Formats: sequence, C-alpha cells, structure tokens
Amino acid sequence: MNVKVVVIGAGTMGSVHAEAYASMPGVELRGIVDPRLDVAQSLAEKLGSFSYSTLDSLLMAEDPDVVDVCVPTPFHKEYIVRAAKAGKHIISEKPLDRNLSDAEDSIRVCKEHNVRLFVGQVVRFFPEYRSIRQQIVQGKLGQVGTARTFRGGSFPSGSNDWYANSKLSGTIIVDLLIHDIDFLRWCFGDVERVYAKNLVAERNRLDHAYVSLKFQNGVIAHLEGTWSAPSGFSTAIEVAGDKGLITHNSDGSVPIHSAIRQQRSGVAAVEVPSSPMIHNPYFIELEHFIHCIRTGDVADVEPEDALAALKISLAAVRSAQSGEVVTLSQARGEK
Repeated sequence: MNVKVVVIGAGTMGSVHAEAYASMPGVELRGIVDPRLDVAQSLAEKLGSFSYSTLDSLLMAEDPDVVDVCVPTPFHKEYIVRAAKAGKHIISEKPLDRNLSDAEDSIRVCKEHNVRLFVGQVVRFFPEYRSIRQQIVQGKLGQVGTARTFRGGSFPSGSNDWYANSKLSGTIIVDLLIHDIDFLRWCFGDVERVYAKNLVAERNRLDHAYVSLKFQNGVIAHLEGTWSAPSGFSTAIEVAGDKGLITHNSDGSVPIHSAIRQQRSGVAAVEVPSSPMIHNPYFIELEHFIHCIRTGDVADVEPEDALAALKISLAAVRSAQSGEVVTLSQARGEK
C-alpha cells in the first residue's frame, strides 16, 4: 500500500523533498501547500500532483499519511502541532525549532497523538560522512583527539529575507552549523562545553562563525561556517586519531573552482549540495523515514537527536553573544 505524502512549502527545500517523493516507489505525492498558490501550482504540475494554499484545504481534500514541513524555522511548531493533532506523521526540515521550549512542545504533542516525528539532519545520510563515522566507530583512527569541519557558501535568501533576521534564523550557527554539530555528536556523543565567535552583519548579508566543542569523551572539535562567500557551497571535514587521519572536501572532485557574486534574482534561496549518486542524500533520508513509518523501526535521527543538536547550537549562540564558554548542563531556555 502506498504512503500518501504532502509537502508544506514550495521553496528550495520543499521542491527537493517533493521531487524525491514523486520518484519514490511506494509513495504518492498527494499535494503541495504554499500560500503563494501560483508557486505551488507550478511545482505540483511539474510533478503530477495537486496544489493548495492552506493545510486545512489540503486536509479536507486529501487524507495523507505524512505531512512534510519545509517552511521557515519560526513556523515549524505550528505545522508540526497541527499535523500531529490531525493524526499525521511528520517529517520536518531542520532545525526542529528556534528555541528549546517550542521544540520540546512539538515532540510532546507528537507523542501524545501517537505519530512519528522525523527531523532532516541530512548530513547523517551523506555517504562520505557515513563512511567517516563508520571508520571512527570501528576504531580505524584509534583514539580520536580532534575534528575540524567547514560548511558554507553565499548568504541564503528566503521569504521576507528571514535568514537575515537573526531572531528568526538563529544565525548561521542554528540554521547551518547544526548539521556538523549533529554529525559530530553522532560520532562522539554528548558535548560538555561550547565556545563560539561570530560576525553577523545582517544589513550586509554576511554571517561567519567559529564554534569549538569539548565532548565528554575528551574530543575537541572546531567548526567553521560561512554565509559570506560570493557564490557556491562547499563542505569539509577532518578527523585525527592516534592511528590515522581522515579528510573529506566536497570541492575535491571539482577540477575548476569559481566564485562569482551573483544578483539575487533567479538564485536559489538555499544552496543545496550536489551529489553524483543516482539518489541524492535527501532522497535516501526521506526514503529511510518512510521505511520507519511503515515498519516502526527506530530512525537514524530521532526527535531527541534533533533536540540535542539544537541545544548545542543555541549554547554556541549564547557563547558568541557573551564571549564566554557555555557548559551544556547550564545551557537551558535559550530564545
């Protein structure tokens, strides 16, 4: 029996998710919701689906099994709660929310209504990163001492330029570096303390951050994120242990690199990493979530993982604002 899915949001990530479902065996893409009905219609027609301007109108017309939330972060809780109360399983883009209390409320409501909640920490599904974690877990690097990551590109655009409002986006730390924070926690366990520095120039659409994490097992990680590049998107990771070193750079397979600052018109709101695979990591992630809904299996990313990554990210924001180290046991209630 096919799983019926609807997508809320027809922006960059909504399009990526919708395209994945449209080509996924055993899945029906039953609708796309966006208040910009013409945008929803364009995407729906392309994928052979239906368009709606509101979730309520869609739920009246369709009976989906899954609601996929691809809207700006400040609206995650609203749609997660509405979908949960309607008895629908939920897949939400990261971060789970902008603050811990709302994130915890979303998790609680989903449990109360006996529906699954999945959060798109997609780096766990990139084959290069999965391979790195496997080698760490298998002890091939020996005792790991340090890790270093980079992630970034040009400043994203979105509806009402919400990324440029740090109160809505949480800065690059909460919106983008949360990927590396989640992946490193998946590799090394819980974080003990955080120290961060960042440069945020909202008027000039620039954001650059450094985050240092001390894990409870002693590993030290240094993370760098930027929304200050002229164009493009790239990632890198390096992990060092007493038996070896492993590195990955997304630019490594590209023979020519160029960075030309572009006009905003016609540029995607969010740069999505490309993949040479038949199915990109977003497809693999969503297919995994659908599998877990069918079988009841534990997911590679459970809501508590997304909550932990959010807590660390917010602690890093707090450190960048105060200039002081933040201990995770004290990092509570960030807004």
